[in-house]
Amino acid sequence: MSNFDNIKIVLVNTSHPGNIGASARSMKNMGLNELTLVSPENFPSGVAVGRAVSSIDILDRAVVVANLADAVADCGLVIGASARSRRIPWPMLTPSECANRVLKEKKSNKIALVFGREDSGLSNGELQQCNFHVQIPTSEEYTSLNLASAVMVVCYELRKAWLAMEGEVSGDDELWDIERATGEQLEHFYEHLERVLIAIEFHDPDNPRQLMSRLRRLFGRVRMDAMEMNIMRGILSNIEYHIKSSD
Repeated sequence: MSNFDNIKIVLVNTSHPGNIGASARSMKNMGLNELTLVSPENFPSGVAVGRAVSSIDILDRAVVVANLADAVADCGLVIGASARSRRIPWPMLTPSECANRVLKEKKSNKIALVFGREDSGLSNGELQQCNFHVQIPTSEEYTSLNLASAVMVVCYELRKAWLAMEGEVSGDDELWDIERATGEQLEHFYEHLERVLIAIEFHDPDNPRQLMSRLRRLFGRVRMDAMEMNIMRGILSNIEYHIKSSD
């Protein structure tokens, strides 16, 4: 059983069958399996099958209906992809907000994520059948997004949110191979660093100019691990050795 069995992707009046196949592939990549097609211009299609690759099972199960109302008749939450603002403001979600909303309601509601035509998206009437609109933040220089790409973005955000909720996406520390340097190790490092900077006459403790504060901020952002800390301390020790050798 999929974790997204209560969620359907709805494609409205898709003109190119290749986009149907590519959307099915995007769904399969992210773990969704229910596809509804509203009056597709060309389906079934060998082109759709060719673009679907290993997600032909989604195409085989796809439901074809005459209009959006039929597609979402069993849904308690309908979110439509909108590429631009409409005359009547509607509750708008980012893709990540959309994912969180879907996960919050998927146990109690059947959910439809609706995508419009390649050239014109969803009509105002269709968007008004949606509870929320989701807008993918594209570059202002080129806002047109391929249909299958839009499906992938929304499905990816949904999967990412689900993995985070399930604890399958770890924080940086859990993914890291070496433990982070401790506060004590960092303090020894900063003392060593300041000593070397004074020795090479780069740092004047009588006129510090916030140098050490800025270096602390720099290394604080980096958050070195224990191995990286040892490397840095080794570099500093090597500098000190060469300073002494040159005296």
